[in-house]
Amino acid sequence: MQINFRRVFWLLIALSLGMSFTRVWADTLPTSITKALKQARVPLSAVSFEVRKIDNKTDNSAAPLLSHRANVPMNPASVMKLVTTFSALDMLGPDFTWQTSFYTNGKLGNGVLQGDLIIHGGGDPKWVLERIEENFKTLQVLGVRHITGDIILDNSVFELTKKHEADFDGEPMRSYNSTPDGLLVNFKAILLSFTPDEANQRVIIKADIPLANVAIDESVPMTNGACGDWRGQLRADFGNPNRISFAGSYSARCGEKIWPIAYSDPASYAARVVKAMYSAVGGRLDGQVRTGTLPSTAVLLYHAPSLPLSQIIADVNKHSNNVMAQQVFLSLSAQKSNDNLLSKVSQTLKGSFTKSRDVVKHWWQRHFGNHKKSPLEPELENGSGLSRTERISAQSLTELLRTAAKHPNGDVFANSLSVAGVDGTAANMARRGVANASLGQAQLKTGTLRDVASVAGYATAQSGQRYSVVGIINHPNAPSARAALDALVEWTVVGH
Repeated sequence: MQINFRRVFWLLIALSLGMSFTRVWADTLPTSITKALKQARVPLSAVSFEVRKIDNKTDNSAAPLLSHRANVPMNPASVMKLVTTFSALDMLGPDFTWQTSFYTNGKLGNGVLQGDLIIHGGGDPKWVLERIEENFKTLQVLGVRHITGDIILDNSVFELTKKHEADFDGEPMRSYNSTPDGLLVNFKAILLSFTPDEANQRVIIKADIPLANVAIDESVPMTNGACGDWRGQLRADFGNPNRISFAGSYSARCGEKIWPIAYSDPASYAARVVKAMYSAVGGRLDGQVRTGTLPSTAVLLYHAPSLPLSQIIADVNKHSNNVMAQQVFLSLSAQKSNDNLLSKVSQTLKGSFTKSRDVVKHWWQRHFGNHKKSPLEPELENGSGLSRTERISAQSLTELLRTAAKHPNGDVFANSLSVAGVDGTAANMARRGVANASLGQAQLKTGTLRDVASVAGYATAQSGQRYSVVGIINHPNAPSARAALDALVEWTVVGH
């Protein structure tokens, strides 16, 4: 056999310069994508793409339509929610519900509970104002109108190490930093609305949820200047748990605005809301609202089911709700399933991040294998993507999307994603102007951190063929390169 020394020489030169087969493949990336990356000053070495046909094959033997660094683990930001939501859908089913349970510990008669009411949380990701009110009205129907003892909140279904809301990015008042809880109340958040009152030259402030013993300024002076940094102009003080105040003003040109914040004392948030809401529906409480555990002598009054998992994952994926995603992730180790090995040896399950990582690891290996040719396992921290350490490859996300497409509940999963240019976090695609034909033709999950931009989901080409599409950018300029991801989706629909 003759050796082509000239060819070997140039191959060695290429390798010494750090070139790779993925880089050679990258040279054939669509111009619309490379142009957007260049404008954002993001190198090809910081991106990962894969587009693959959705077909009936049970393996990944078909060549991808497009692939670049697809086997490299990347920080996916909120796209990691796809792993959490699909694994939950597969393990628990679309009709799964969480149970918030109400118990009495004392004698109940003539509308009076002579003792304590215990609310035992089951990890419901969306126990919000409307459902709390509904549950408390049900209590009255069941005869609990006056409680002589306490209301005890039991959130012990999750085992959580203490974490401060500022741990991720030093922004504890941002609602996306709310932490999970076995009895999560209204996401531990407050929505403040600001509505100009032209007649009285003031701006009315309202909170979406009552908090016992918390005073909130009812208004601020109205100005006619430029809107600009309206939050900064308000000069808000959120540091006092007993008062939310504003020392500034608000411009009428801003119109009505909503400011979501995390409450400054999250440990007391649930108790304050429960106390205020129980009073609001006409209940009387002689004692206090406090955290505790379910006494062995307590008697079940009723279970209040959550919304079904199918609706929960739609909120998680369309609106990228971090704390809801973490609630779902924690629940994987708090519920019985074939992948929760602890459920085979224990009747009492407590969810934790460590245990849920083990559950997902077992689930992943069952679906995708653990041999050398298998897609790389994801590296999970909390399952929401709000993390600096979570990693997954575009190839692994592709295999998850392809598997989900063939799943009996594949439509439920796909419908939980944002529709390009229409709703959820992908609605902004229409405004950016890069995607046109793909608007309404792709179901996507997006992700954003200060150095991450990502997208993953399904796109239907003009031919009618359906594709999985994954794009991840890890670079300080990543948020400025969102147009490249829009171009990737657009190319999948029309460009090949």
